[in-house]
Amino acid sequence: MAEDKLQKYQPLIKELKSQLGNPDFDKLFEQMTKDISKPDRFLLKMEMSRLSQPIARFIDLRGQVAGDVKPYEHEGKQHFMDDLAIEVFEREIARHGGYTLAVYEEVMQTENNFRVMQKKAQDTESLVQDVVEQQPDHAKLVRFASYESRIEERMNYSIKISIELGKGNQATGTTSDISLSGAKIKLSAKERVNPGQLVSVRLTGLEQEFELGLKEGIQYEVIAVEPISSGFQHVRLKRTFIENSSSFDEFLNSFIHGNKRRYKVNLDNTMDAITCKGYEQYYQPRVNSLFVFFSQKEKLLLPTIALTNENNAFINYYFEDERKSSCLYQIFSQSRMATILALPNAVKESTVYSFTHIKDGKIYHYSAFDFELAKQPDLRNLFVAYGSQKSSWRTYKVQLMPSHHEDAFIPLSLPANASKNIEKLNKRPTPRVQSHIQDIKYLLLLTDISSQHQKEAYQKVPFDKNLVNKLKVFGRGKTLNPPKLDVVSLDYINLRAHKRYLYKTSVVLHIDGAQSCQGHTLDFSEMGLQVELAQPTELTKGSVIHLDLPDLQKITKQYTLSNLRYEVVAVSKAKTIINLKVSKLTDLPQVASEFFKLLINSNKDKLQPCKEAPRIPGLSTALRNMITKSVCQFPFYLHKETSHFKIGAVGIGLYPTPIHRLLMHYHNGKQGQLNMKPLFPAGFIESHLTEALRKHSRKSKPLKYTLFVAFDNKEKDINKALKGQCISQEESQEPLFLFQKKTITKNILFVFHLHVSKTGRPDTDYLANELRYVSHYALHKAKELEEGLWKVTGVCDLIDVTDEHLRTLDIDTKLITAMRLRKQTWLKALLN
Repeated sequence: MAEDKLQKYQPLIKELKSQLGNPDFDKLFEQMTKDISKPDRFLLKMEMSRLSQPIARFIDLRGQVAGDVKPYEHEGKQHFMDDLAIEVFEREIARHGGYTLAVYEEVMQTENNFRVMQKKAQDTESLVQDVVEQQPDHAKLVRFASYESRIEERMNYSIKISIELGKGNQATGTTSDISLSGAKIKLSAKERVNPGQLVSVRLTGLEQEFELGLKEGIQYEVIAVEPISSGFQHVRLKRTFIENSSSFDEFLNSFIHGNKRRYKVNLDNTMDAITCKGYEQYYQPRVNSLFVFFSQKEKLLLPTIALTNENNAFINYYFEDERKSSCLYQIFSQSRMATILALPNAVKESTVYSFTHIKDGKIYHYSAFDFELAKQPDLRNLFVAYGSQKSSWRTYKVQLMPSHHEDAFIPLSLPANASKNIEKLNKRPTPRVQSHIQDIKYLLLLTDISSQHQKEAYQKVPFDKNLVNKLKVFGRGKTLNPPKLDVVSLDYINLRAHKRYLYKTSVVLHIDGAQSCQGHTLDFSEMGLQVELAQPTELTKGSVIHLDLPDLQKITKQYTLSNLRYEVVAVSKAKTIINLKVSKLTDLPQVASEFFKLLINSNKDKLQPCKEAPRIPGLSTALRNMITKSVCQFPFYLHKETSHFKIGAVGIGLYPTPIHRLLMHYHNGKQGQLNMKPLFPAGFIESHLTEALRKHSRKSKPLKYTLFVAFDNKEKDINKALKGQCISQEESQEPLFLFQKKTITKNILFVFHLHVSKTGRPDTDYLANELRYVSHYALHKAKELEEGLWKVTGVCDLIDVTDEHLRTLDIDTKLITAMRLRKQTWLKALLN
């Protein structure tokens, strides 16, 4: 058979591949195949022809390799590869004279590719795996934006097959699932099958009932081999379509479509996507860093868009002046941007210190970067000592990385042939959105890492008040027409605890028990109202009022809708529109909330949900996708157990942090799991954090802690290698001074700010299409996925502040420098 012959000549094929692109290839081919029969020589020629075909495939290795992935452009097409892949790509391009299938296949087989590494590990390990389940102390590792759309539906269908493995070796097995262009089969573990191998499969189970017209079988390429228990292995196959049989293709397509309800569709890809997207949608609304997008405007890099949420909006406000104009374009001047871009690593990191000065009603921002102050020690001491005396003193961690407008589109994970609506749902950004993002080149994260400890340390630095005027070099003047920064709010449908509905009905407000005013509702929810008044009011946030609902009283005798107690939570600038929430004196049910709950549940099909229309529809989603593709932080999630919380998942993005790499180093072969427990003191998560978070609501500000981690890189057991101490940011660090000094002297110190936010409900609208698809075939699985997401109770940000923290410690600088060197050396060794 054709595939057997090709398998037989694999060493020769490898040698011939190395000569592709050589002008004398035809002569070399004739010489190297002169002793081979004409039919076999023809097959080899066809294989070389296949490998020589120019292709336009997009290479995206984000989340697929161990190296740091970066953008790489070739002939006007943007790829994403790490250094090793780029080296292979350029070498193979030079060898083959262009971008061909042979080049693509070589790039996808680099030694640091997770798929390749997994196969190697599986080949060396026993075929019987000991434990597949997640360990009690281990959290699930969720790779952000790692899901892909599937071209076709796969059907779980088990039929008998026979497979030719080459050299006269024939085996029998069964299919696990099958699609038009691929299959997963189950074979005995005794059969040796390798990725890249060509095999021939006969669907003997179907041949007993149907005339398939393929006596030689169907040629497949082996993609992956996965050991399973009981002495078997799963082999994933991809069709080569060498048969070119449209009649068989039509038959198989029709057979799958006609039987998919009976035999079930394989949902693994979509279920993985739901899990991954579920964790993403929890994180971005709770992230504590401000997202700022920089665009290329002629020869200038300017901040053009900021994406805000409830946790980071205060950073954007800080950098606004009295005109509500952002001064970020001055803070990140062109010379500073050039310096930042010249910093090492894929994510450029620095620290910026800032304070404001108010004069004649105008706000002036003063800022200095760590790399600037390092060159001017005298000015550094003056800047931090003077600035830390002011209430406006702030310190921000800066992280800059490439961003690409192509990442604004993340297609659904659903197969293209699953429904006629998939193509409609998979809409790329509109031309209007594209016009706002097409010039974006970089994404910058600003994270407030100010702390009382740091402020007090800098306030102790002596300075001469007579020299304060020297700080003018760090000030920024006023511009008549400053570049505009568009502030976009993150579009997150379920941030509100209760859905609001548009409805107009009369209300009478009673203020201070005497004064009353007329108005009407604009919308309502179970726990709140938005009311428009006939006349402006002097009410302020926090005021408590009583109101009557005379028209709604006419439709109910069960509830008394007068003298209802509400608290003012917001007042419009015109003072005619107020937002109210139910105000409770006790834990007993409130009449208003009970009434509106009944009203909503009884009229859901009639009530119109209230949706806040964004200024540019789709822009928030596009920016959200771009951020998801470039996550560089360390998010983790608290899951609710019976009586406490536990760390259930850890997020990892395109740019893993050093602590990601450290924990992955100690993962002991447990793919997709991390042991987070040694990072924290015993009982911190299960007791302290559980109790603290229970007292908070979704709207509460994040809980803030400082985490100190001592790391002994000589220890092989993670439980001995790591020791963590965690305190509230309001607590004194004095008791931990000796712990830090000892660690710096002998081992490696990591210092983190830990921000913990309580979650709301999952944004099921964001997952609706995938959930609906899974529900269509397996309702119980869809419910399990949704229930799993409801278990997420807290979202945590672990922000590395080690460098800035070390600047505040009264410890010999030689010890700190030596520790930094040990740390850099060890982390560098992890990448090799």
